[in-house]
Amino acid sequence: MTSSPVLDPARLAKFREALLAASFTADGCLDLLGSTAYAALARSETVPALRATRGGTPLETLVRLFLLQQPVRYAAAASALPADDCLADGWLTRDGDDVRATVDVRPYANEVAALPSADAWVVSDLGCAVGGAGGIGSGETAQGVARKDLVLGVGGASTTLAGLTVRRPVRAALDLGSGSGVQALHAARHAQRVTATDLNPRALHFTRLTLSLSGFENTEVAEGSLFEPVADRKFDLIVSNPPFVISPGSRFVYRDGGMAGDDLSRSLVRGAAAHLEPGGYCQLLANWQHVKGEDWQDRLAGWVAGTGLDAWVVQRDVQDVAQYVELWLRDGGDHRGPGSDYQARYNDWLDAFEAAQVEGIGFGWITLRAGGAAQPTVRVEEWPHSVEQPLGSHIESWFERQDFLRTHDDAALLATRYVLADEVVQEQIGAPGAEDPEHVILRHNRGMRRATKVDTVGAGFVGVCDGTLAAGEIVDAIAQLLGEDRVVLRDRVPESLRMLTEQGFVTPVV
Repeated sequence: MTSSPVLDPARLAKFREALLAASFTADGCLDLLGSTAYAALARSETVPALRATRGGTPLETLVRLFLLQQPVRYAAAASALPADDCLADGWLTRDGDDVRATVDVRPYANEVAALPSADAWVVSDLGCAVGGAGGIGSGETAQGVARKDLVLGVGGASTTLAGLTVRRPVRAALDLGSGSGVQALHAARHAQRVTATDLNPRALHFTRLTLSLSGFENTEVAEGSLFEPVADRKFDLIVSNPPFVISPGSRFVYRDGGMAGDDLSRSLVRGAAAHLEPGGYCQLLANWQHVKGEDWQDRLAGWVAGTGLDAWVVQRDVQDVAQYVELWLRDGGDHRGPGSDYQARYNDWLDAFEAAQVEGIGFGWITLRAGGAAQPTVRVEEWPHSVEQPLGSHIESWFERQDFLRTHDDAALLATRYVLADEVVQEQIGAPGAEDPEHVILRHNRGMRRATKVDTVGAGFVGVCDGTLAAGEIVDAIAQLLGEDRVVLRDRVPESLRMLTEQGFVTPVV
């Protein structure tokens, strides 16, 4: 294993106390740097933060060491943290009167909906987090570490998945492909026991550093690919931000799946059922191929078919093959190297996609649940629009609504009382001065932020939907008001009522 800091729990506790004493936390760094410098740091621009940390306080010293990755005087470091212990354990390296950080230690507000906030820190390789000073760089080595073994820190994908995850107290959680341990860090807050797995032993060491520095002891790590390290064990929650990049080969362990096409993502989906407790969730990010002559939604539904799992697959973006190749060649720093190498690698990717008849690459999230239904619900959709994070509670509610709809026929739907969801607004669209609107739009300002067009009956229904009357009683009243046949209206309404319930505009009172 390439060298990385030693894990000494007693000395890590002293390190953590020093970080807290200096307010080297997410809130403390924001207060110090201010919103402008903090936002610039997220773009890997360090000049504003350097200007904000010229005072020599312990917090400023720690920001310069671990966020900006600048050398500081040994005396300044010793006033901010147990410098000799950090040197001995490999967190710092010394050059004369100066010391430097050997890793990125990033304050992380381990905060999710329904849980109190807690200060935590994510440990990763230098330049490998969003806002990491200097970036990863190009070539097959970076920061003295073989590029294939690099351990990434907090990034956009990891925070997206953290916000998507269903948060509830559980017995056992699995972070599959843990990297620096971001998902395990979240899960440790609401799971009795967390298991973190990764193919890269160096990543597992960084996961242990992250969890130990953040004060969590209810965790274990296991080395291996996909579900191999957990054999026949079952979990209440499985989360995975896997190496889902579809590439020719497995050049970088942290991003390339090493399987043909999108087989790694498919294997995760297919294998989840055997490792979920009843009612358990598996949530992952994934890339998938759009193959010529195949409907991508049918293709993704095929991944789930026969597993017995409920599934909600959301495609957030799709790129053509050229865009996709350019994105990941830039990630690998290939655009900075010799032009002939860049072109050769570009051609290798395009050759692989052409051979597989791939026309585009989709990106999104997949949520699976062991709901136990004889006929599981499988929804595959495209939703490129803005959403409100965190989405975990909305995702859990979506699956609960599927259970309700699956067990209620039209008569039962009409016999149920409903309430309008919070922050649903109505928009009327029509020509200026017209007596009646051409369209009535319901718009949900929370969660997925959906919008749907409804007719006069639908608008009237949600307008009085306060849980007092059963849906059928409201429909009868609308029929009388509009002079329509109540039987005909009762036959027509359940279809739209199912849609309004499924999309979360109304909630059944059960």
